[in-house]
Amino acid sequence: MVNYSQFLNMIPEAGLVLMLIVVFFADFATSKSTVRRWFNPFVCVLMALQTVLCLFVNEPVNAFGGMYVTTTAVNVMKVILTAGTLIVLIQSRQWITDSSVNGQNGSREGEFYMLVVSTLLGMYVMMSAGHFLLFYLGLEMASIPMACLVALDKYRKGSAEGAAKYILTATFSSGIMLYGISFIYGVCGTLYFGDVSTIVTGGLNRMLTIMGLVFFFSGLGFKISLVPFHFWTADTYQGAPTTVTGYLSVISKGAAAFTLCTILMKVFAAYVEHWQMLLYIVIVLSITVANLFAVRQKELKRFMAYSSISQAGYIMLAVIGNDQSAVAALMYYVLVYVVANLVVFTVIAAVEERSGGRTDMAAYDGFYRTNPRLSFLMTLALFSLAGIPPFAGMFSKFFVFMAAASDGSFGAYFVVFVALVNTVVSLYYYLLIVKAMFIKGTDNPMPTFRSDLNTRLALALCTAGIALFGICSCVYQWLYAAA
Repeated sequence: MVNYSQFLNMIPEAGLVLMLIVVFFADFATSKSTVRRWFNPFVCVLMALQTVLCLFVNEPVNAFGGMYVTTTAVNVMKVILTAGTLIVLIQSRQWITDSSVNGQNGSREGEFYMLVVSTLLGMYVMMSAGHFLLFYLGLEMASIPMACLVALDKYRKGSAEGAAKYILTATFSSGIMLYGISFIYGVCGTLYFGDVSTIVTGGLNRMLTIMGLVFFFSGLGFKISLVPFHFWTADTYQGAPTTVTGYLSVISKGAAAFTLCTILMKVFAAYVEHWQMLLYIVIVLSITVANLFAVRQKELKRFMAYSSISQAGYIMLAVIGNDQSAVAALMYYVLVYVVANLVVFTVIAAVEERSGGRTDMAAYDGFYRTNPRLSFLMTLALFSLAGIPPFAGMFSKFFVFMAAASDGSFGAYFVVFVALVNTVVSLYYYLLIVKAMFIKGTDNPMPTFRSDLNTRLALALCTAGIALFGICSCVYQWLYAAA
């Protein structure tokens, strides 16, 4: 008989479920425009409370016979992702309340918030899973509402196309992953992470286990946008609303990368030489191919899509280390990546809103002359993504390189060398945007405009993170202790 009191151990998930219910009834009950003005601040306050809840609920617990398992690292990762979601909700107000998106009654605003909370709930479950079945349910809980978010703007032609490509590739990747999980179950007779780890250590049916590992890795490689599982990324990023693209590029990617890291290290520890070789190949391809394609892009959202593929390679670089420092480096990289990438997408959204939907790089020609503050913040974020000191992105790359090199093998050193060379390439294409803003001239630059309060708040929070996360050593020490 199920002991339902075990749900009390799932406090972060329970908080999101409660938030989902509250947002649903608030959306149902508020119809007047005078009341709807407070809808976004209300949801942001709820998400801020959820962040605080995750911050203080940091004790490792398990429930339902080990199907649900949390560690201190999982709880810290939930804090990072929830804080990132809060920033997305803050900067989304200008877009989601636009009548061209919602119609005259703003009816899609509540749907947007509920879908975002639903995807975050799926990510929580996915990261806290101690069983492949619960992991798969969490993955689907995060993926299906995400497709709805991509297609939310029905007045945008590319939105439906991007959602179709996302859901089709998600379906195929889920099937491949289930195929791999079936191999693992066939070998072990169980899907509990702890039991699978013990059984595969014995070396039983080694070839079948390796096949299951490869298929499982391929399924999650889609979620993280690793090459060669990245083909959906550019079209989906370009077609989705810019706010959704920012959410998809950082929050979803961070949750999937952390989950893959955890499963590889804990479940498949006996096959470390096999999945490390798999990571060597995928990381080199992801960083190199994405950088080469990014150089050729003129559409900024496609540009950031290939940038995110490259960044995914850097995130997974930490996993090669296979120790505590690897987990800490991954979490730190995701934290810095969240704040830097959201600055870029917040600026893109602000410019898109005031330029009739333009997201091409030419729209930023001479941008510094008319909007110097946004140009400066955009430059800081791009420099952080490129890893230029003294911004936090330099330290995140340093810790990732150190974690990978700690493996001590020739393969690890080679992958780190390739990543270092590609850092120079990435600096070049990030500087293309800086060149457009500061150097390129045009007769019709973007007019001067004042951002709304929510946009300024989101930019202030993210810029503070870029500046402080690199110099406040307590941040990395907190993550290392949690790992």
